[in-house]
Formats: sequence, structure tokens, C-alpha cells
Amino acid sequence: MGEHTDHDDDALIDRLQRGAFSYIEKYVNHENGLVADTSRDGSPCSIAVVGFALSCYPIAVENGWMTREAGAALTLTTLRFFEASPQSEQPDATGFKGFYYHFLDMKTGRRVWQCELSLIDTTLLLAGMLTAFSYFDGDGAEANIRELADALYRRVDWQWAQDGFETVAQGWKPECGFLHYGWEGYNEATILYILGLGSPTHPLAAKSFGGWTMTYQWENLLGSDVLYSGPLFTHLFSHAWIDFRGIRDDFMRRSGGDYFENTKATVALHREYAARNPNNYEGYGRDFWGITAGDGPGYRDMRVDGRDRRFFGYMSRGAPYGPDDGTIAPWAMLATLPFTRDAALSGTRHLLASYPQVCKEDRFASGFNLTLPGDDGEGWLSDGWYGLDQGLLVMMIENAKSGLNWKLLRGCPYVISGLKRAGFDGGWLSP
Repeated sequence: MGEHTDHDDDALIDRLQRGAFSYIEKYVNHENGLVADTSRDGSPCSIAVVGFALSCYPIAVENGWMTREAGAALTLTTLRFFEASPQSEQPDATGFKGFYYHFLDMKTGRRVWQCELSLIDTTLLLAGMLTAFSYFDGDGAEANIRELADALYRRVDWQWAQDGFETVAQGWKPECGFLHYGWEGYNEATILYILGLGSPTHPLAAKSFGGWTMTYQWENLLGSDVLYSGPLFTHLFSHAWIDFRGIRDDFMRRSGGDYFENTKATVALHREYAARNPNNYEGYGRDFWGITAGDGPGYRDMRVDGRDRRFFGYMSRGAPYGPDDGTIAPWAMLATLPFTRDAALSGTRHLLASYPQVCKEDRFASGFNLTLPGDDGEGWLSDGWYGLDQGLLVMMIENAKSGLNWKLLRGCPYVISGLKRAGFDGGWLSP
């Protein structure tokens, strides 16, 4: 494989970003703005995917993939649906206390699968709403967007979600109340606390963020000092919206780093883990990594090439402590583009050159496992696509290219307030 110029790299990045956004175009319901969780028949809406979609419409406008009028109209349709959807304790509502159920029927917008009222997925939806609030600064429909996004954010009762504790619950169900587990250890919840702390109506207590960071684990692993969280996505989600470069909370001031640099260190850790490949999985190496949440081959125990192997279905995988069954997320390497451009591109090019089947229609599959023998002799590959993967990839590529989403949220007063109440200062937060 020959040398690639910056122009070649930029063209590849643009093509894959456009391909990822095409998922949203294809799987959005234009009647209500809901977006399917996956491309599989009968898939419900994931409210987190809607949050990514709302954040991608400004990117699509800026890149010329849709007109500003079309982006505003689809955004307004989405916000109007959530504003009018039923909020109650009824088991088939859309939400309660300003939060929303994780999965909704694509047509009716009602709860499906007896799923939980999800704090983190609501947060990602709200982040999309605040992106729209920050981007659409015109009159008419754009003024309506700002008004609705502001009202929907203000009605969320973050204090209720604490359930009398210092930190927040993960979720709630009308059948049984709050779920009996919370957030412990560093993960994707950073943005949850920041938006909860920034609320002008029902904010989290300031001490709640410190209570959560008390559960962090700082470790030296495979030559990297990292604030540990195994799955790669936990180091990416909050960064899709918030620019953590150069700003620090109390925890990071004590460690001397910041959350952006920690993600860079985590990428190095994942590459080192793949290079060492302690479980001897097929394909692993410095250009074949990306252990995170995603689809998997299914739950099965079997013997492969003289070794006992255990495989899993859709789950959150992590490195180096696992779980790890040889499944990588093909999109994950490119999603680290804002942090490690060379590593992201080197791995992505290797993957596309060696296993082009992982990126049909310029959209990466959710999971790929070379260790499990497939029908074609080239391992197991997830069917179709997942909206979370595609939306995150669009955003991370844009942050690497222009920093658009970071710029928008740096100008959002609620994000600034939340960061400051969480104890962040320095960098772009400084007066």
C-alpha cells in the first residue's frame, strides 16, 4: 500500500462522513423526527440516536448535504414531537419528569420493550437539542427551535433523578421505580452531570459531580497512565459535544492532565493491548483495534483452532480488562480522529484494504470478529448498521475537521454553567 497524501486522506474522511450521515437520512421518520436504532426491520427509535441526528443536521448544512431550511424544518418537527408527547407515569408514555424512555415506537413515539426511562440517553437527546439551540440563530422557524429546545431542557427534573442520593440513578421504570444501580467509575456520564448541573430549573446539587468522581480509578496499564474505563465509546461520547481541551476539574487538576489527553492515552492503551493480543485473537494489532460497545456474534461457547472460546452478543466490551471476545467495532478507529489522526487513519485504511466488507455503502458495521469462522471464511460481521455508531462518527469527524460541535456548545450558557458548577476552569472557560 503506497503513501497517501493529505488530500487522499481528506477525501476518504469526507466520503466516510457523508456515508455515515446517510444512515440518518434513510432511517429518520420525517413525520416526527424519530430515528431508528438500527437498520433492521422493525427497529424502534433510540432517543440517543435522535440526539446524534439533531447534532448532525448543522454538520449536514455546513457541508452542503442539506439546505439550512430543510435542516431547520426537520429539527423543528423533532422538537415539536417531544414537546407534545405524553409525559406521565403511564407505562406506555413517551417520558416522565422531562426524561424519555430509551426506545420508542417509530410511528407513535410510545415506549416499547418495557425499557427504562434512561438518564444517559435523555442526556444525549438533550445535547442534540442544545446543539440546535446554539446553531439555529435566525428568525421564524429557527426562533421556534430555540424556544422549544430551551423549554424541553428546562423541564427536566434532575433532582428527582437523584432519588435522595448524592449521585444520579441510571434509570427508572413505572413498574418498579428507580433501577438499583448507579454510575460508578469514569464513563460516558460526564455530559450527564454537566447538563444536570447547568439546569436553571431543577439542577443537580454541585456536590453530585464530586461524588461521582470519587469512584474514578486512575491506573497504569500497558505503559499508559489512564483514568480507566474499558469501552472506547465511554471516552468519546461526552467529547462529541464538549471541548475538553485544556479545561480541568478538581480531579484532573490533581492528576495534571485533562479529559482530552486521557482519551489520547486510552487510544494508545487500546493499540498496545491489540498489539500484545494476550488472548491470541485473529487480526488484532496496532492497525486493528477498537473494543467498545456494539453488536457481537451471539452468546456461544465453542472450540476454535484448538482453543475454548466464548463469544457474546450486543454488549459493552473493554480493554484491557475485558470483556473481549475478539470483536472490534470497525467505526471506532476513525471516531478517534480528533485525538489521534495518524492512528485513526492508519487503522481505518488497513481495515478497508484488508476487509472491505466491513464498510458497505460507506457505512461501517457495528461489529466484526475474525476469530469466529464465518460462512465465507472471513469471520463474523454484524448485519446492517447501528445509528449510534453512524451519528457519533459524523460528529467526531466534524470535530476533527472544523470543531463545529465544540464551537456550538462552547457558546451554550447551560453548558458553561454546568462545567463551572462541576469545578472546571482554565482553557476556553477562562475569562
